[in-house]
Amino acid sequence: MPDLHQSLLKFDLGHFRIIAGFWGIELESTDADSALEELCASLLDLEAVTETMDILPAEARSALNVLVASDGKMEWPIFARKYGEIREMGAGRRDREHPHIKPISTAEFLFYRGFLAKAFFDSGKGAQEFAYIPEDLLELVNELAFHQNEDEIKKASEPLGRPATPVEKAHEIPATDHVLDDATTYLAALRLTLESNGLPLDKQEHFPALQKLLTTSGIIKNNIPQAEAVKKFLEASRPEALDMLFKAWLNSQTFDELRLIPGIICEGEWKNQPLVTREFLMDLVNSIPQNKWWSLPAFLRAIKEKFPDFQRPAGDYDSWFIKRASDGQFLRGFAYWDSVDGALVKYIIHMLHWLGVVDLASPEVGKEFTAFRISSKVEGQRSVDGKLNVSSNGRITISRIFSRAVRYQISRFCEWDGEKGDDYLYSVSAQSLKRASEQGLKAEQLLAMLVKHTNGAVPPAMVKALKRWEQHGTEARVESLLVLRVSRPEIMEEMRSSKAGKFLGELLSPTAVVVKSGAIEKVMAALTELGLLSEVISDK
Repeated sequence: MPDLHQSLLKFDLGHFRIIAGFWGIELESTDADSALEELCASLLDLEAVTETMDILPAEARSALNVLVASDGKMEWPIFARKYGEIREMGAGRRDREHPHIKPISTAEFLFYRGFLAKAFFDSGKGAQEFAYIPEDLLELVNELAFHQNEDEIKKASEPLGRPATPVEKAHEIPATDHVLDDATTYLAALRLTLESNGLPLDKQEHFPALQKLLTTSGIIKNNIPQAEAVKKFLEASRPEALDMLFKAWLNSQTFDELRLIPGIICEGEWKNQPLVTREFLMDLVNSIPQNKWWSLPAFLRAIKEKFPDFQRPAGDYDSWFIKRASDGQFLRGFAYWDSVDGALVKYIIHMLHWLGVVDLASPEVGKEFTAFRISSKVEGQRSVDGKLNVSSNGRITISRIFSRAVRYQISRFCEWDGEKGDDYLYSVSAQSLKRASEQGLKAEQLLAMLVKHTNGAVPPAMVKALKRWEQHGTEARVESLLVLRVSRPEIMEEMRSSKAGKFLGELLSPTAVVVKSGAIEKVMAALTELGLLSEVISDK
């Protein structure tokens, strides 16, 4: 950071005399250059700094302590939001209005005492304007601030917010590792080209995040499962697989939570920095004591107060085009912090819950979560094997904690029938076996897996059905047909010989024939030409 001399170099003699007056110094120099040298020498004296700081108001001392705790500098929008602005004015206006006598803010108060300066510095977000204490003056302020205000600075480093109230944590929602099971279901669906339709309806809201998570983890690429990565993921233990997903998310530069928040739409070519933002928020979350319920509303308020611009370069709330999905309202400006930035904090915490790291709690069942807790134990990481049951009607039931690799393979032969409690439901059909066959899979492979993982408890009817399908394919069909029935065989012969004959299909009996799809009106017209009036009988 610039030192005191560099920070004051652009100002005039009148400005130097204002600062000197507040420090009880009489400048003897009559030109700006000499006065600046004299002023800096006088200000950079520990005794002078001590005396001047002793008479500062509490708010000014607090602002200095906040800067000291931030290594002497802070992004200007954040600092100004709490401690106010500094009016820009030339020497003439300054000498007329005397802003140093009636400052409009704490920032202006400190500015005219030489403790505060503004400048643009390079940062991880590009060039940004900062409030700062000049480097050499900071060394003296730092020493005094930490000795005289240890309690306040210690408070500034404590976790943001407060513990949750009994109401906020009334209904607990423990973290689970169910994301592993959803990922398995989705991977199988991708192999069957079903995409999100392979997920239960109540979980399809997670589809974009799950797709992005698996992509970030290298398990899918362009929505195509990568064989080796899928094998490694499915064969890993549940704790290992969960850790695999968590680390991939935590270190990803492409997983952009802001663009995944339900209810808002991001438009335009602007760019944010999801990894930088995630690392910052994770530092705040990790400062909270483990296994202690923490208030979400209080946590959000504290972030809004102390670090509102955590994801905004230079506090820019106007150049990002973000709108509310419900009504198309653009959410521009700091007034919409809760709807965008606050929503992102909540989404990050929800991601941590989804990935098994954070427990949630709400006032009652069905309400939005109002408390969270960093958990050291995840529900669902059990080592015992689940069960796989096969019924004679082709229904297969696989429990959640059964081998994910086996469920993935079996599901590729089946129709997805949803979930029931902790069980996944599938059924074997001619259509599902045909689809598996098109991918190079054979019914005998399914039978071998079922026999192996049920210890031979596959119903004989199911064994017979799979073997016959392997040999003969589909041997029975259930179809919805439109049938023409006439009263006498002679009428049927006349119809088949007429121009309507091309609309008739398989002859079912001397008086019944299948009508081809979409031809009912033509057939009825032909009957009328033969002098026969017909009726359509519906089963509705």
